Amino acid sequence: MNFIVNGHDTYCYTGGKAFDAAKPTLIFIHGVLNDHSVWILQTRYLAHHGWNVLAVDLPGHCRSAGAPPATVEDAADFVIALMDAAGLEKAALVGHSLGSLIALEAASRAPQRISQLVLVGTAFPMKVSPALLESSLNEPTRALEMVNIFSRSTLAPPPSAMGPGTWVYGASLALGRRVLASNTKVNLFHTGFKACDSYTHGEAAMEQVSCPVLFVLGSVDQMTPPKAAQGLIQKARDGQVVTLPGGHQQMNETPEPMLAALTGFLKP
Repeated sequence: MNFIVNGHDTYCYTGGKAFDAAKPTLIFIHGVLNDHSVWILQTRYLAHHGWNVLAVDLPGHCRSAGAPPATVEDAADFVIALMDAAGLEKAALVGHSLGSLIALEAASRAPQRISQLVLVGTAFPMKVSPALLESSLNEPTRALEMVNIFSRSTLAPPPSAMGPGTWVYGASLALGRRVLASNTKVNLFHTGFKACDSYTHGEAAMEQVSCPVLFVLGSVDQMTPPKAAQGLIQKARDGQVVTLPGGHQQMNETPEPMLAALTGFLKP
């Protein structure tokens, strides 16, 4: 469904259920060169088990209009504006990678409005190597291929990821290309990586978070290694940690353990 946020159409996937602002709501926030579809298994399950689900396409990505957020702070303001547009006084936030920083910053800016916070594949600082930043700007296709390899512990698909026979590496590569092509005015790859790299407010933001926090980390994650989340974990007032056996793309590489982590933590 679509909302008007800051004067622009914003698309949110609802998991196949009609949106009802009176129900407890989960907002899912994707990472760099992703869109709402990376949450497909988790959102559909939760939407059919008591939750209102909004998996957003960030501004300037795929089905959402507007300028892509240049900073984590700008994106956090967008999430709060989305809540206003949807008529939500409170919501739980689930963010992956860049989306985890956006969710964290939003929760620090409006702590009374965020009921629960889930940070998937998170790190602080979330620095990007200068070589990868440069490649994302000047050779985005090559950079995308590198990131897809680094984001996975295996190139073979688990049986439950989007159905038997799905090639998760190829599917993610195709998604990245589609998202990149969805905006011909802004290089979404470089913009997203730059936002990750330049964010400096992580630990200070966590000190402002008052709700329970779940950290979902990949044991062999090469993009955001578990040790890179320890500073945030130590700052969390009410934090839990779940470590999954895969890499950075937990949503489709270890989709069922990822869903179990969510359902074990999230309380309507």
